[in-house]
Amino acid sequence: MVEHFSSSTHPLLPPTTEDDRLDRLRLLRSRRVGISTFHRLMSEHGSAAAALEALPEIARAAGLENYDICPLGVVEAEMRAARTACARMICRGEPLYPSALNDLDDAPPILWAVGDAGILSRPAVALVGARNASSLGTRMARAMAEGLGQAGYVTVSGLARGVDAAVHAASIATGTIAVQGGGVDVLYPAENARLAEEIAATGGVRLSEQPMGLSPQARHFPARNRIISGLARAVVVIEAAPKSGSLITARTALDQGREVLAVPGHPFDARAGGCNMLIRDGARLVRSAADVIEALPAMVGAPAQPELPLAPLVPPRRPRREIADLHARILDRLGPSPVAEDQLLRDLGAEPREIVPALTDLELEGRIRRQPGGLLSLAV
Repeated sequence: MVEHFSSSTHPLLPPTTEDDRLDRLRLLRSRRVGISTFHRLMSEHGSAAAALEALPEIARAAGLENYDICPLGVVEAEMRAARTACARMICRGEPLYPSALNDLDDAPPILWAVGDAGILSRPAVALVGARNASSLGTRMARAMAEGLGQAGYVTVSGLARGVDAAVHAASIATGTIAVQGGGVDVLYPAENARLAEEIAATGGVRLSEQPMGLSPQARHFPARNRIISGLARAVVVIEAAPKSGSLITARTALDQGREVLAVPGHPFDARAGGCNMLIRDGARLVRSAADVIEALPAMVGAPAQPELPLAPLVPPRRPRREIADLHARILDRLGPSPVAEDQLLRDLGAEPREIVPALTDLELEGRIRRQPGGLLSLAV
């Protein structure tokens, strides 16, 4: 029973009884039954109960002696844990199952959801990035998440530290989906436990295909990442090293036919290396939520373009002379010794929305440097 990730061409019908739901979970949790095998068995035998009955003989034919299907008590315990966590089982074929996942060869047969599963039907954009995100990266994540939320999009991310946490926190009010690497009842990392609870309590949803109570391990995250990209119409990479989980998500998104977009960063910043590579290889460069929305004008169910709140996200571009004067004022205030960005804003007497884009320009030009702790200095 080797997995080839080729789901059945026949649509999976929804379960009709609670026993049917239990049998599906038991089949999926049985040893060496993965996604492809699950769908093949359901297609060949017509029901999970019939597949479970045939499974020992199938295993023997494959050279597995003394094969036992998943004990009933194991899945009953998982169901009890789900009830304790207020988690809903969503089987493929049911109305609440995300339609965006149906075109994946390795679509999860069963998902556990905590929160408002209704938002899974709304158009979504995934925002991913570094766990050790810079101050600029987390600000970009928040701004993009807020802008997409105001424009009617649900955000999707992985509930990790850094960019993921910033995305979820910024879009709780407008809808966010947190796809977890472990069980939906395991709040990991612990520092995001309160955020995870707020997501489920305020109209968002936490989602996982893993068994209840399972602590996440490194091998679980690539599988989680395919769900993140699969749920979304596009994946935006905000900060990512060349060899990172975010780049795996981007590659998975391309394999799934999703749009991949990336925020550029300074060439000397290792956290931007992956984004710059994606852009070099053809990903669309984006600087704001407005850029993301512009890149996806044909998204089904997207709000009409005139409704977009562009003004607070993308202020009118200043004349070139004003930009040059602002750059000069910033450079005059900076020296080799680092200065706090907040202090610089106070010294200049300007609003952050005016200064932050200029700082980004100067950083990309290599004229200023960002130091740990939100400090700025001239590049020497």
